[in-house]
Amino acid sequence: MLKVIMTLLIGTLSLFASSDSTVEIPNLTMTWVGFATLIIFIIGYYFVAAEEKYAIDKAKPALFIGTFMFMLIALYYTLNNLDMNLVHTQAQHLILEIAEIFFFLFVAMTYIESLLHMGVFDALKYNLVSKGYTYRKLFWVTGFLAFFISPVADNLTTALILSTVLITIEKTRKDFLVPGAINIVVAANAGGAWSPFGDITTLMAWTAGKGVFTDFFYIFPAAISGYLITAFLLSRFVPNVVPDFDITKEVKPKMAEGAKVVMALGVFTIFCAVMSHQILHLPAMWGMMFGLSLVKVYSYGLGKKHGKEHFNIFHSMAKIENNTLMFFFGILAAVGALYFVGWLGLAAVVYNPDVLGPTWSNIGVGFLSAVVDNVPVMSAILKANPTMGLDQWMLVTLTAGVGGSLISFGSAAGVGGLGKLHGIYTFGSHMKYAWTILIGYIFSCSVWYIQYEVLGISHF
Repeated sequence: MLKVIMTLLIGTLSLFASSDSTVEIPNLTMTWVGFATLIIFIIGYYFVAAEEKYAIDKAKPALFIGTFMFMLIALYYTLNNLDMNLVHTQAQHLILEIAEIFFFLFVAMTYIESLLHMGVFDALKYNLVSKGYTYRKLFWVTGFLAFFISPVADNLTTALILSTVLITIEKTRKDFLVPGAINIVVAANAGGAWSPFGDITTLMAWTAGKGVFTDFFYIFPAAISGYLITAFLLSRFVPNVVPDFDITKEVKPKMAEGAKVVMALGVFTIFCAVMSHQILHLPAMWGMMFGLSLVKVYSYGLGKKHGKEHFNIFHSMAKIENNTLMFFFGILAAVGALYFVGWLGLAAVVYNPDVLGPTWSNIGVGFLSAVVDNVPVMSAILKANPTMGLDQWMLVTLTAGVGGSLISFGSAAGVGGLGKLHGIYTFGSHMKYAWTILIGYIFSCSVWYIQYEVLGISHF
């Protein structure tokens, strides 16, 4: 799932980076369609943020603005006799990249629902709670799991898995669930920042040659220190009491036969996704779909042995959060439209030393990625390709990934958490604790500065 975000972000990058560079795309920012798309985007994002207030699913406004903005652009091109091939080409690239993200998420969510059906998360919940851990200790355990799983599995997948664990441990106590969800989102984003394939932003930078594989590992001190600060502050709001769980009265859940094989196939599927992209030069979703084919074959075998109801992969597919998929489609289409019009390209100006310069601009990227999403933001920066050293490219990789935690829907991990803890973890509940994330973000940037600019530790 985290990979989804990664794929999601990478998709948008590829969308524009792969377009025909020999054809100049007109800058429409100062036209009526330029202002219209910007206003529509702002209004749409307001309703996404106010999901709880208006009782409207975030997918609805996202899908509306994403489709409508591109239709307005096409209308403008038609009325002004501009080259419609540009619109057609950009729309095709966007569709292809969104499809990659869509199917990546689809497979990841299918695995989550399958594991849920087979009792894996019930067993994990039992193992955690039966040890007598307090809510606060469970908070720390799930956070550290998120931080160290996300560099391998990607932040979205990590957030989806551990959010499911949270809701199986406790279904009602918001004083545990809300800080716990925020903790997982922050940990997943921070953990993904120091791995070349832990987040889409790091993957973008790596594939663009802004650092070698090992360069990203040097972000680890800044990533974990910022997370620990935020987690410590959040933990103060988590009750230090043991969940209402009497092990003598509870039946130890048993995982369904074949559950361990499905888990192994899930790990192998993530491996296939990474290898598909890095070695075979295929989209990451290709490896995910291959993994899905394997679990479908395995489910067929289990059905023959134990009956179709034992494990039916199609039942898992039917339980997927389709609204989350539609939200991603809408948002990616919307940010793609903003880029096409020219708004995101304006960001490159701030890197001029006479304006903000690289350091303050890259720190600002974190705040921008929380609102716009780090996919298009990183895409715009890489396309503009400002002159920066390794230290600055590592900083923008860190801030683009970690900064997405500042707002609930600013990262794939956050969106995944919103879907899994619907009605509990919301935009409003996230913003209540956003100050803890801001303090951690500032601390991460400070550690980066000391490490790279003062001590000069940046690579082997």
